[in-house]
This record gives sequence, structure tokens and C-alpha cells, in this order.
Amino acid sequence: MRLLLAEDERELSAALVAILRHNRYEVDAVYDGEDALAYGESGQYDGIVLDIMMPKMDGLQVLARLREQGVSTPVLLLTARAEIEDRIAGLDGGADDYLSKPFAMGELLARIRAMTRRREVYAPNTLTFGDLSLDRERFEVRCGGRAQRLANKEFQMLEMLLQNPRRYLSTEQLMEHVWGFDAEAEVNVVWVTLSGLRKKLAALESRVQIQAARGIGYRLEERG
Repeated sequence: MRLLLAEDERELSAALVAILRHNRYEVDAVYDGEDALAYGESGQYDGIVLDIMMPKMDGLQVLARLREQGVSTPVLLLTARAEIEDRIAGLDGGADDYLSKPFAMGELLARIRAMTRRREVYAPNTLTFGDLSLDRERFEVRCGGRAQRLANKEFQMLEMLLQNPRRYLSTEQLMEHVWGFDAEAEVNVVWVTLSGLRKKLAALESRVQIQAARGIGYRLEERG
């Protein structure tokens, strides 16, 4: 699951990114409102954590612009402001939730889970295709009575493939979704990660395979 974090306090941002990634979220971090708007407009995120007090453009302005453009990505406002008027303005402006600083990390994670579950298309905790299932809470892929624990990038990639069954996803799409817009990784990391996934599916003796089409991309296919 991919998140956009817009927080101008760099130390706090770095700490939040580390904790979110530890909890298997893929995170892009930005530090001002203009970048938050530019990244948020892409529609590539499952959720946005948006600070209100930011340079160049505040969070409420960013939120208003996103909603005006039809971006329906869930937004959690994160701010030091605690006044009821600010909460009302944020929620009336299209925010899905509101959390005041200081906060407990456990509460932030719980609110992010709740926010992303309330999307227009409900995101279940388990994704399935053929005899394969992905447990999004345990980060495990299962087939029959067997289970394989997935590394972070493997989990992100298999999740994307399962969310797009029988649809080819290009190397560029996988790279952008799993490693992010500003990734410095080489494209061969996609192939290496896919190779690791294939080995784990084979170890599970699953009928589901990752099929490659030259010049097109990759998709899941069930044998037989």
C-alpha cells in the first residue's frame, strides 16, 4: 500500500517514514504544499497524510485543490492545531480524518488502516487469485496449508499484481508503484524481485504463475 506523507518538519518526517516502512507501507515524503499537490494529483496513492502548517501552500489549500480536481484519495490531516474550527474546516474540506500533534504512533497507524479501508472500493485484508491468497496483515502469501513470508518489495509487487488480475503491468508501472517516483534504483530490481516471487510461488506449489510478455509487462495466470 502506497502513502504520500507531506510534513515540513524533516526530523518528524524521517521518523514517520521509517515507522511506516517498517509496517510495510511504501512512502513518498514531501516537505511543502506545492510538492504535496503535485504528487497527490497523480492519484497513485492509497492514502495521504497531510500536515496543515506547511510552506508555499498550507494543507487545507492542498486538500481543496485535490478535491476540486476530483482526486478522491483518502486524506488524514496531521497538525499541531487543535481548535474545533480547524477540525471542522478540514473535515468539511474533504478530509477523511484528523489527528492532532503530539500523537501516539499506534493511533496514527490505526487511523491510516481505518482511512484506507473506507475507500470507494473497499480494500479487503486478504487478496485472492486462483489457489493463492495474500494476507495483508501478516504479509504472507498462502496456498493450501503452506505459507511464505514476503519481503517488503515482494509484498508490494504481489499486492499490485493481485489488485490487477489478468491485466498486464509494465516494468515502469511496477517500478513507479513499488519504488516511487524519485527512486534511484535500476530497472533490474523489478526482475530480481519478480524472480524471488516466482521462487516462493513454486515453493508453495501454487497453480498461479507470473507470466511475462515481451515489451508488454507481467500478469498473474492460473495453470489448468
